[in-house]
Amino acid sequence: MLRSFFISMSRNKTVRGLSERSSIGRKLSSRFVAGMTVEDALRAAAAVNRDGMAVSLDLLGESVTDAAQAKTSAEVYHELLGAIRERGLNANVSVKLTQVGMDVDPALAEATVGEMLGWAQAADSFVRIDMEGSEYTEATIAMTERLHARWPGRVGTVLQAYLFRTADDAKRLVDQGIRIRLCKGAYKEPATIAFAEKSDVDRNYEELMVTLATSGVFCGLATHDEAIVDRMCAVVAEKKLSKDAFEFQMLYGIRRDLQKKLVAEGYGVRVYIPFGPEWYPYFMRRLAERPANVIFLAKNFFKS
Repeated sequence: MLRSFFISMSRNKTVRGLSERSSIGRKLSSRFVAGMTVEDALRAAAAVNRDGMAVSLDLLGESVTDAAQAKTSAEVYHELLGAIRERGLNANVSVKLTQVGMDVDPALAEATVGEMLGWAQAADSFVRIDMEGSEYTEATIAMTERLHARWPGRVGTVLQAYLFRTADDAKRLVDQGIRIRLCKGAYKEPATIAFAEKSDVDRNYEELMVTLATSGVFCGLATHDEAIVDRMCAVVAEKKLSKDAFEFQMLYGIRRDLQKKLVAEGYGVRVYIPFGPEWYPYFMRRLAERPANVIFLAKNFFKS
Protein backbone atom coordinates (compact mmCIF):
# COMPACT_ATOMS: atom_id res chain seq x y z
CA MET A 1 0.00 0.00 0.00
CA LEU A 2 2.76 2.44 0.95
CA ARG A 3 4.68 1.60 -2.23
CA SER A 4 1.67 2.45 -4.38
CA PHE A 5 1.08 5.63 -2.41
CA PHE A 6 4.62 6.94 -2.92
CA ILE A 7 4.65 5.99 -6.61
CA SER A 8 1.39 7.89 -7.13
CA MET A 9 2.83 10.84 -5.20
CA SER A 10 5.88 10.85 -7.47
CA ARG A 11 3.52 11.75 -10.33
CA ASN A 12 1.55 14.42 -8.45
CA LYS A 13 2.53 17.70 -10.11
CA THR A 14 0.92 19.93 -7.46
CA VAL A 15 2.71 18.31 -4.53
CA ARG A 16 5.91 18.16 -6.58
CA GLY A 17 5.83 21.90 -7.26
CA LEU A 18 5.25 22.75 -3.62
CA SER A 19 7.93 20.33 -2.41
CA GLU A 20 10.67 21.44 -4.81
CA ARG A 21 10.21 25.03 -3.67
CA SER A 22 10.15 24.08 0.01
CA SER A 23 13.23 24.31 2.23
CA ILE A 24 11.82 21.45 4.33
CA GLY A 25 11.49 19.27 1.24
CA ARG A 26 15.07 20.00 0.16
CA LYS A 27 16.31 19.22 3.66
CA LEU A 28 14.52 15.85 3.72
CA SER A 29 15.80 14.95 0.25
CA SER A 30 19.42 15.82 1.10
CA ARG A 31 19.98 12.34 2.51
CA PHE A 32 19.56 10.87 -0.97
CA VAL A 33 20.36 13.84 -3.25
CA ALA A 34 23.86 15.37 -3.31
CA GLY A 35 22.71 18.94 -3.86
CA MET A 36 21.27 21.30 -6.43
CA THR A 37 24.35 22.17 -8.54
CA VAL A 38 27.05 20.52 -10.64
CA GLU A 39 29.66 21.60 -8.09
CA ASP A 40 27.66 19.93 -5.29
CA ALA A 41 27.67 16.69 -7.27
CA LEU A 42 31.39 16.88 -8.06
CA ARG A 43 32.26 17.47 -4.40
CA ALA A 44 30.19 14.44 -3.42
CA ALA A 45 31.86 12.36 -6.15
CA ALA A 46 35.34 13.28 -4.93
CA ALA A 47 34.40 12.32 -1.35
CA VAL A 48 33.02 8.95 -2.48
CA ASN A 49 36.16 8.33 -4.57
CA ARG A 50 38.29 8.97 -1.47
CA ASP A 51 36.40 6.12 0.23
CA GLY A 52 37.51 3.78 -2.56
CA MET A 53 34.29 3.75 -4.55
CA ALA A 54 33.43 4.72 -8.12
CA VAL A 55 30.56 7.07 -8.95
CA SER A 56 27.75 7.50 -11.43
CA LEU A 57 26.48 11.10 -11.67
CA ASP A 58 22.89 11.83 -12.60
CA LEU A 59 21.22 15.18 -13.20
CA LEU A 60 17.68 14.61 -11.96
CA GLY A 61 14.89 15.38 -14.38
CA GLU A 62 12.66 13.58 -16.87
CA SER A 63 9.84 14.05 -19.37
CA VAL A 64 11.04 17.32 -20.91
CA THR A 65 8.56 18.86 -23.33
CA ASP A 66 10.71 20.82 -25.78
CA ALA A 67 14.06 20.69 -27.55
CA ALA A 68 15.44 23.66 -25.60
CA GLN A 69 15.02 21.79 -22.29
CA ALA A 70 16.74 18.74 -23.77
CA LYS A 71 19.66 20.90 -24.91
CA THR A 72 19.98 22.44 -21.43
CA SER A 73 20.16 18.98 -19.86
CA ALA A 74 22.76 17.87 -22.41
CA GLU A 75 24.96 20.86 -21.65
CA VAL A 76 25.05 19.89 -17.97
CA TYR A 77 26.18 16.39 -18.93
CA HIS A 78 28.91 17.83 -21.15
CA GLU A 79 30.06 19.88 -18.16
CA LEU A 80 30.05 16.79 -15.94
CA LEU A 81 32.07 14.72 -18.40
CA GLY A 82 34.56 17.53 -18.86
CA ALA A 83 34.97 17.86 -15.10
CA ILE A 84 35.42 14.10 -14.72
CA ARG A 85 38.37 14.34 -17.09
CA GLU A 86 39.85 17.53 -15.62
CA ARG A 87 39.59 16.38 -12.00
CA GLY A 88 40.57 12.77 -12.61
CA LEU A 89 37.40 11.41 -11.01
CA ASN A 90 36.53 7.73 -11.09
CA ALA A 91 33.07 8.45 -12.45
CA ASN A 92 30.61 8.06 -15.28
CA VAL A 93 27.17 9.54 -15.95
CA SER A 94 23.60 8.24 -16.07
CA VAL A 95 20.85 9.85 -18.18
CA LYS A 96 17.15 9.28 -18.83
CA LEU A 97 16.06 9.48 -22.45
CA THR A 98 12.96 11.53 -21.61
CA GLN A 99 15.32 14.08 -20.07
CA VAL A 100 17.00 14.65 -23.44
CA GLY A 101 13.95 14.80 -25.66
CA MET A 102 12.61 11.26 -26.14
CA ASP A 103 9.01 12.48 -25.86
CA VAL A 104 9.70 15.40 -28.19
CA ASP A 105 11.48 13.41 -30.90
CA PRO A 106 13.34 10.09 -30.42
CA ALA A 107 15.86 11.18 -33.06
CA LEU A 108 16.67 14.24 -30.94
CA ALA A 109 17.31 12.06 -27.89
CA GLU A 110 19.55 9.71 -29.86
CA ALA A 111 21.57 12.56 -31.35
CA THR A 112 21.92 14.18 -27.93
CA VAL A 113 23.19 11.02 -26.28
CA GLY A 114 25.52 10.50 -29.23
CA GLU A 115 27.09 13.89 -28.49
CA MET A 116 27.51 12.86 -24.85
CA LEU A 117 29.34 9.74 -25.97
CA GLY A 118 31.85 11.91 -27.80
CA TRP A 119 32.53 13.70 -24.52
CA ALA A 120 32.69 10.35 -22.70
CA GLN A 121 35.25 9.08 -25.19
CA ALA A 122 37.46 12.13 -24.53
CA ALA A 123 37.07 11.69 -20.76
CA ASP A 124 37.66 7.90 -20.92
CA SER A 125 34.28 7.59 -19.26
CA PHE A 126 30.92 5.95 -19.93
CA VAL A 127 27.25 6.88 -20.37
CA ARG A 128 24.57 4.74 -18.77
CA ILE A 129 21.16 5.14 -20.40
CA ASP A 130 18.76 4.75 -17.51
CA MET A 131 15.56 2.74 -17.83
CA GLU A 132 12.16 4.29 -17.27
CA GLY A 133 8.64 2.81 -17.32
CA SER A 134 7.81 -0.18 -19.51
CA GLU A 135 6.47 2.02 -22.32
CA TYR A 136 10.11 2.99 -22.98
CA THR A 137 11.79 -0.41 -22.53
CA GLU A 138 12.09 -1.54 -26.14
CA ALA A 139 12.97 1.91 -27.49
CA THR A 140 15.68 2.33 -24.84
CA ILE A 141 17.25 -1.04 -25.58
CA ALA A 142 17.15 -0.49 -29.35
CA MET A 143 18.72 2.96 -29.04
CA THR A 144 21.45 1.57 -26.79
CA GLU A 145 22.22 -1.06 -29.42
CA ARG A 146 22.54 1.53 -32.18
CA LEU A 147 24.74 3.82 -30.09
CA HIS A 148 26.92 0.91 -28.95
CA ALA A 149 27.57 0.05 -32.59
CA ARG A 150 28.96 3.59 -33.05
CA TRP A 151 30.63 3.94 -29.64
CA PRO A 152 31.52 0.41 -28.49
CA GLY A 153 32.29 0.14 -24.79
CA ARG A 154 31.07 3.68 -24.02
CA VAL A 155 27.36 3.07 -23.52
CA GLY A 156 25.15 0.66 -21.62
CA THR A 157 21.67 0.51 -20.19
CA VAL A 158 19.60 -0.76 -17.26
CA LEU A 159 17.35 -3.81 -17.03
CA GLN A 160 14.66 -4.31 -14.43
CA ALA A 161 14.23 -7.72 -12.80
CA TYR A 162 10.50 -7.33 -12.22
CA LEU A 163 9.71 -7.44 -15.96
CA PHE A 164 9.01 -10.85 -17.50
CA ARG A 165 10.99 -9.93 -20.63
CA THR A 166 14.27 -9.16 -18.86
CA ALA A 167 15.94 -12.57 -19.22
CA ASP A 168 15.56 -12.34 -23.00
CA ASP A 169 16.70 -8.72 -23.02
CA ALA A 170 19.78 -9.62 -20.97
CA LYS A 171 20.82 -12.31 -23.45
CA ARG A 172 20.18 -9.94 -26.37
CA LEU A 173 22.46 -7.25 -24.93
CA VAL A 174 25.18 -9.53 -23.55
CA ASP A 175 25.48 -11.23 -26.95
CA GLN A 176 26.49 -7.81 -28.31
CA GLY A 177 28.92 -7.09 -25.46
CA ILE A 178 26.72 -4.32 -24.03
CA ARG A 179 27.10 -3.59 -20.33
CA ILE A 180 24.00 -3.92 -18.17
CA ARG A 181 23.05 -2.44 -14.84
CA LEU A 182 20.58 -4.82 -13.19
CA CYS A 183 18.02 -3.40 -10.76
CA LYS A 184 14.72 -4.65 -9.38
CA GLY A 185 12.57 -1.83 -10.79
CA ALA A 186 10.85 1.19 -9.24
CA TYR A 187 7.82 1.86 -11.44
CA LYS A 188 4.28 0.56 -11.05
CA GLU A 189 3.71 -2.00 -13.82
CA PRO A 190 0.70 -4.21 -14.65
CA ALA A 191 0.70 -7.87 -13.60
CA THR A 192 0.49 -8.84 -17.27
CA ILE A 193 4.13 -7.82 -17.84
CA ALA A 194 5.77 -7.79 -14.40
CA PHE A 195 6.10 -9.94 -11.30
CA ALA A 196 3.76 -8.65 -8.61
CA GLU A 197 5.28 -10.51 -5.65
CA LYS A 198 8.56 -9.38 -4.10
CA SER A 199 9.69 -12.99 -3.70
CA ASP A 200 9.33 -13.55 -7.45
CA VAL A 201 11.24 -10.36 -8.24
CA ASP A 202 14.01 -11.39 -5.84
CA ARG A 203 14.24 -14.86 -7.36
CA ASN A 204 14.43 -13.48 -10.88
CA TYR A 205 17.03 -10.92 -9.80
CA GLU A 206 19.26 -13.64 -8.31
CA GLU A 207 19.04 -15.78 -11.44
CA LEU A 208 19.81 -12.83 -13.69
CA MET A 209 22.71 -11.55 -11.59
CA VAL A 210 24.48 -14.91 -11.79
CA THR A 211 23.91 -15.06 -15.55
CA LEU A 212 25.29 -11.55 -16.04
CA ALA A 213 28.24 -11.86 -13.68
CA THR A 214 29.40 -15.06 -15.39
CA SER A 215 28.75 -13.83 -18.95
CA GLY A 216 32.17 -12.31 -19.53
CA VAL A 217 30.62 -8.84 -20.00
CA PHE A 218 31.19 -6.50 -17.07
CA CYS A 219 27.94 -5.68 -15.27
CA GLY A 220 26.57 -3.63 -12.39
CA LEU A 221 24.42 -5.26 -9.73
CA ALA A 222 22.24 -2.55 -8.25
CA THR A 223 20.88 -3.67 -4.90
CA HIS A 224 20.87 -2.83 -1.20
CA ASP A 225 19.32 -6.17 -0.28
CA GLU A 226 21.92 -7.75 1.97
CA ALA A 227 20.60 -11.27 1.37
CA ILE A 228 21.15 -10.83 -2.36
CA VAL A 229 24.58 -9.29 -1.78
CA ASP A 230 25.53 -12.25 0.41
CA ARG A 231 24.28 -14.66 -2.25
CA MET A 232 26.46 -12.97 -4.87
CA CYS A 233 29.49 -13.15 -2.60
CA ALA A 234 28.80 -16.87 -2.16
CA VAL A 235 28.61 -17.29 -5.94
CA VAL A 236 32.03 -15.64 -6.27
CA ALA A 237 33.47 -18.21 -3.87
CA GLU A 238 31.61 -21.20 -5.35
CA LYS A 239 32.49 -20.44 -8.97
CA LYS A 240 35.90 -18.91 -8.24
CA LEU A 241 34.64 -15.85 -10.08
CA SER A 242 36.86 -12.79 -10.33
CA LYS A 243 35.62 -9.86 -8.27
CA ASP A 244 36.49 -7.72 -11.30
CA ALA A 245 33.72 -9.37 -13.36
CA PHE A 246 31.09 -7.06 -11.89
CA GLU A 247 30.52 -4.27 -9.40
CA PHE A 248 27.90 -3.66 -6.77
CA GLN A 249 25.98 -0.44 -7.35
CA MET A 250 24.21 1.42 -4.58
CA LEU A 251 22.45 4.73 -4.10
CA TYR A 252 23.93 7.79 -2.47
CA GLY A 253 22.96 7.91 1.20
CA ILE A 254 21.68 4.33 1.44
CA ARG A 255 23.54 1.53 3.25
CA ARG A 256 26.84 3.36 3.53
CA ASP A 257 27.90 0.71 6.03
CA LEU A 258 27.40 -2.05 3.47
CA GLN A 259 29.18 -0.04 0.77
CA LYS A 260 32.29 0.35 2.94
CA LYS A 261 32.18 -3.30 4.04
CA LEU A 262 32.18 -4.51 0.44
CA VAL A 263 35.09 -2.23 -0.49
CA ALA A 264 37.05 -3.61 2.47
CA GLU A 265 36.39 -7.13 1.14
CA GLY A 266 37.81 -6.23 -2.27
CA TYR A 267 34.60 -5.77 -4.25
CA GLY A 268 34.04 -2.94 -6.65
CA VAL A 269 31.31 -0.54 -5.54
CA ARG A 270 29.81 2.30 -7.56
CA VAL A 271 27.64 4.92 -5.86
CA TYR A 272 24.87 6.55 -7.87
CA ILE A 273 24.87 10.28 -7.05
CA PRO A 274 21.80 12.25 -8.13
CA PHE A 275 21.61 16.02 -7.96
CA GLY A 276 19.58 18.95 -9.20
CA PRO A 277 16.43 20.91 -8.39
CA GLU A 278 14.07 18.31 -9.91
CA TRP A 279 14.61 15.86 -7.07
CA TYR A 280 11.00 15.15 -6.09
CA PRO A 281 10.09 12.12 -8.31
CA TYR A 282 13.40 10.43 -7.51
CA PHE A 283 12.90 11.01 -3.77
CA MET A 284 9.36 9.57 -3.84
CA ARG A 285 10.56 6.47 -5.69
CA ARG A 286 13.23 5.89 -3.03
CA LEU A 287 10.50 5.98 -0.38
CA ALA A 288 8.39 3.62 -2.49
CA GLU A 289 11.24 1.11 -2.74
CA ARG A 290 11.82 1.09 1.00
CA PRO A 291 9.09 2.69 3.16
CA ALA A 292 11.31 2.21 6.23
CA ASN A 293 13.22 5.20 4.86
CA VAL A 294 10.29 7.37 5.96
CA ILE A 295 10.93 6.56 9.64
CA PHE A 296 14.67 7.00 9.17
CA LEU A 297 14.22 10.43 7.61
CA ALA A 298 11.75 11.57 10.26
CA LYS A 299 14.13 10.62 13.08
CA ASN A 300 17.07 12.40 11.48
CA PHE A 301 15.02 15.48 10.57
CA PHE A 302 13.96 16.10 14.16
CA LYS A 303 17.49 15.43 15.45
CA SER A 304 18.91 18.21 13.27
